[in-house]
Amino acid sequence: MENLKREWFFNVKGDVLAGIVVALALIPEAIAFSIIAGVDPMVGLYASFCIAVIIAFIGGRPGMISAATGAMALVMVPLVREHGLNYLLAATILTGVIQALFGVLKIAKLMKFIPRAVMIGFVNSLAILIFMAQVPHFWGISTMTYVFVAITLLIVYVIPLFFKAIPAPLIAIVVLTSVVIYSGLDLSTVGDLGNITKTLPSFLIPDVPFNMETLQIIFPFSIALAIVGLLESLLTATIVDDMTGTESNKNREARGQGIANIINGFFGGMAGCAMIGQSVINVKSGGRGRISTLVAGLFLIFLIIVLGDLVVQIPMPVLVGIMIMVSVGTFDWSSFTYLRKAPKADALVMLVTVIIVVVTHDLSKGVIAGVILSAIFFVSKISNIEVHQRLENNRTLFEVEGQLFFASVEGFVDAFDFSVSDKDIVIDFSSSHIWDDSAVGAIDKVVIKYRENNNLVKIKGLNSSSKKIVDKLAVYNDVNATLSAH
Repeated sequence: MENLKREWFFNVKGDVLAGIVVALALIPEAIAFSIIAGVDPMVGLYASFCIAVIIAFIGGRPGMISAATGAMALVMVPLVREHGLNYLLAATILTGVIQALFGVLKIAKLMKFIPRAVMIGFVNSLAILIFMAQVPHFWGISTMTYVFVAITLLIVYVIPLFFKAIPAPLIAIVVLTSVVIYSGLDLSTVGDLGNITKTLPSFLIPDVPFNMETLQIIFPFSIALAIVGLLESLLTATIVDDMTGTESNKNREARGQGIANIINGFFGGMAGCAMIGQSVINVKSGGRGRISTLVAGLFLIFLIIVLGDLVVQIPMPVLVGIMIMVSVGTFDWSSFTYLRKAPKADALVMLVTVIIVVVTHDLSKGVIAGVILSAIFFVSKISNIEVHQRLENNRTLFEVEGQLFFASVEGFVDAFDFSVSDKDIVIDFSSSHIWDDSAVGAIDKVVIKYRENNNLVKIKGLNSSSKKIVDKLAVYNDVNATLSAH
């Protein structure tokens, strides 16, 4: 009961009002993403309705908004172009199955491998993409368009300073839509993006052959959609965690996204995931609990079915102004300070993540590139190994400092002079750690080369895990015996 209250009923008024704002902002985005994917606008609207309602009950992050997204729409384009809508619906169902499986396998634990620099880059690139998506709807259209965008921004930033009972974006939408309707001003509207059919989604089974050929067609797209969707969802959940000072169940979120997409596919919707832009709108409008997500989905379908004739008259400049507010609020403005103060490698990772996402419009490519680049920098940083030589009781002692693994073995081997003979040599690994087969192979090589010149070689200072891998992987038995003698 306490959990039910904490997730559902602690912020009812704020959640309801925030959900209404989100629903209004979802419509143009769902239509736009449908157009990107090459399908009817209702496919995106049905997806947004189904996913939002389902994820409200089974998702792992209260207050986060999931629906049709641009990142996933971009992945769908070739599939729709070459095979049509039914294959997309089949791919959506398979995407859900894969995501649910990832959730069961606790794939969310991989989030710990995403560095802070990549997270900052992810947030900033999304803010830039959100802004760029608005540009075609206001740039170079008309002076009145600029005026309404400016008035919208004025309302959403100024009104909260004096009045917070109703979310400012909702006030802007209602007031400015009324002004446009009654004044007859010539502004682009939501209806200009595509036709809205006032019908509920119905259950259907995708009309595709149930055979291996179909699986071969949809599987590559489904795995890509699953990864992109989970990546965006889990990163968005982390961002909302930070914004609200609360924690979320990432594995439950992965399972929930999967189940939502499975059901969504059977009701004619395209695959979707969490939306950072709408989630930020929700949080900034006062949404914190599951009711906000549920209301967003229910009010969306209410708008389509009951108020469809009014919805199509909402001026695009008003929604553009709200989304510009979202992009400004999403962007991490401390990044400019971060670029000056952070290590150069981290600053470069952030910039590369932003550039790749903005250029490709693909969040997964930017994040994956950022993670790989971070890994390369990390490996480069810890691959510096030092070998200090000194004489001790008529023995030549080599003290190894640093991590010995595939990237540092060359420096390790090069530190030894193999021309000596008839010496008593000790290699001390007290300040080192042996990580992999390459490291063991390097030690093998050093010991063998010294023993070829009749040197007596002993190894000491191996910690327990290093000794274990050395005993297991050393190539020659006699060398292994030498290595183990410490």
